[in-house]
This record gives sequence, C-alpha cells and structure tokens, in this order.
Amino acid sequence: MELSSLPSVSSLSLCHPKPRSSATLPFLPFSNRKGAYFGYSLCKRATLRNSCNSAQNNFLRISRTHDGVSRCYFNQKEGLNRSYYNSKLHNENKLSRYIVARSEFAGTGTSDAAYSLSEIKPGSKVRGVCFYAVTAIAAILLIWFMLVLHPFVLLFDRYRRKAQHFIAKLWAMATVAPFFKIEFEGLENLPPQDVPAVYVSNHQSFLDIYTLLTLGRSFKFISKTGIFLYPIIGWAMSMMGLIPLKRMDSRSQLDCLKRCMDLIRNGASVFFFPEGTRSKDGKLGSFKKGAFSVAAKTGVPVVPMTLIGTGKIMPLGLEGVINSGSVKVVIHKPIKGSDPEILCNEARNTIADTLKHQC
Repeated sequence: MELSSLPSVSSLSLCHPKPRSSATLPFLPFSNRKGAYFGYSLCKRATLRNSCNSAQNNFLRISRTHDGVSRCYFNQKEGLNRSYYNSKLHNENKLSRYIVARSEFAGTGTSDAAYSLSEIKPGSKVRGVCFYAVTAIAAILLIWFMLVLHPFVLLFDRYRRKAQHFIAKLWAMATVAPFFKIEFEGLENLPPQDVPAVYVSNHQSFLDIYTLLTLGRSFKFISKTGIFLYPIIGWAMSMMGLIPLKRMDSRSQLDCLKRCMDLIRNGASVFFFPEGTRSKDGKLGSFKKGAFSVAAKTGVPVVPMTLIGTGKIMPLGLEGVINSGSVKVVIHKPIKGSDPEILCNEARNTIADTLKHQC
C-alpha cells in the first residue's frame, strides 16, 4: 500500500504553552545538549504532516521551556532526517500490505476463504518460479511459429486470426498443465466458431487469461497499452489482434469500443472483463456497460462465463505464488437484447448466482 493512500494525519503542533515574552524569535541553532532544540516564532507554529495516522508513535517528543519560549526536544537517536522517517513508515506499511493477502477468494464472499501470508507454503513459491520458467520457455519457442505465419494470417484471416489463437492456446495449455487442472461446464452453450459474440466474465487473477485461452476461441481481449511493449508477449498480443486500451483516457476508450464493433461486424468475437480490473477481495464487483453497449448496437449475443478458483491459486498481489487447486469455467447460455442496462444486469446476476452456489 502506498503511503499516499493512507489516511492523513492532522497537523501536529510542536509548541505547547504560550511564551511569556511577546518578542518574535528567529530560528535558533542547535544547542550543545544531548538532544536538539529548535526555537520558533510565535506567529508561526511548526507543523508536521504525515500520511500515516501512527506518525506520533514514531517520534519522541518532550516539550521544554527555555528563556520563556516553548520548544520541543527530539532524541537524536531517533534522528532529525525526514527521509529516514518516510523510509521507515514506507517499509512498515509495505510489510502490512502482505499481512493478509486476500480477505476472500474465488468470488465466494465467505470468511473462510481468508488466506494469510503465514499460510503460504514454500512449495507454492517454488511452483511460482517454475510456472514463470515454463511460460517463458514456451513463449520463446512458439513465438517463431507466430512470426512465420503472420503474413499469411494478415492475407487470409485478418480479423479472426485463428492460427495465432491456436498457437496461443498451445502456449497456455503447456503453461498450466503441470500446475492445475481446468474443468469446463456448459460447453454446449458456446456459439459456433464462426458466429461473433461478446464474451464476459468475472476477473479474479492473472491466471484468468491462461484459463480462457485454453478454451480455443478466437475472441479478442482488451489489454492495457503498456503490456504491448513487453518483448515476446507484447509481440504475440499484437499478432493475435488484441485491443489496446488506456484506462484513464476517454478517447482511447471510445476508440476501443469502435474497434470492437468493427471486429464483430467482420466476424470476430471480443472478450470483456466488465469489472474493469481484478477483484481485490474475491467478491464480484459492479459491471461497466461498455461490453453490453457493443452487443446491443451490433445485435450479437452476450455469453456470460464464470471463473472459479483462479483467485485462490494465484491471489492478487501474490503473482509469484502458485497454490495447489483446480479451476472451473462455467459457460452460461447466451443472452440477447437491445438494452445495455438489461443485458448488464442479467449477465451479472447470472455470474453472481453461480459464484454463490459454488460456496
């Protein structure tokens, strides 16, 4: 947790009793005592502002009166360097961020889903290292096939890019197979491969992308523009035709929706995480209406999907850990309509009900 996100502390006055003299004194130099003294003007009172509400506990503060002027005594062992305290507070709050990594997992909303740092087993960390080693090796080997096929893909399958998605499926399967199993339910609800649709699901973990790629569908994910700059992974995303987005840029969001509609009109499908980001506590968040506006305007069905278990295997904030477990993907019946509000509510209720029943 960044310090800027912590509640701020109100100004702490460093001068207590009112001086007997009404004269305004300049800033006094250090004294030769064991502690350090500072003099302050009667018109200006020194304030200490800190973003942590426990700041008072980090200072030893003893008020003294000298020559009729109230001053504050600081222990030199604590130091007077502000950067020292900022660093100390930052480290303390950084540590507290990982005391409880997640309050709830897998969208269950149950208190027994708590997962604390003390419960992380060494084997989970080892599996995490192995996971990234496997995914890196697989990506390096398979990227060459994408590069060779890409000119032909642009000529004959510019919008769907099935060949590139098939290679991505092989990469995802090779990565997750040694670590966890994926169970699919409701495959009969999937539209035919050549029928465009808007797919939506809850978002729990970094593993959601791997899980969905193993499904073998050529839908286009929406991803942050910065990820496209990563070597190999960014190149693969560009060759697959995924859609870049600047989250805080309204113009980029509008361009993203226009591109989604253009892809759908040309026979491709798109995939949205309507929550906008991964869930921080495992609970299903509110849905944004962009995906459902695209579906309503283009007349294609919305296919809700529920992801269960990815948040427990790789919790948010602990991307270097792979816990033991399994993943389940529930594919629901397509929803059609012309009202984005109704589509949004129906899709969210469907996913929320499935998560509750999995408790």
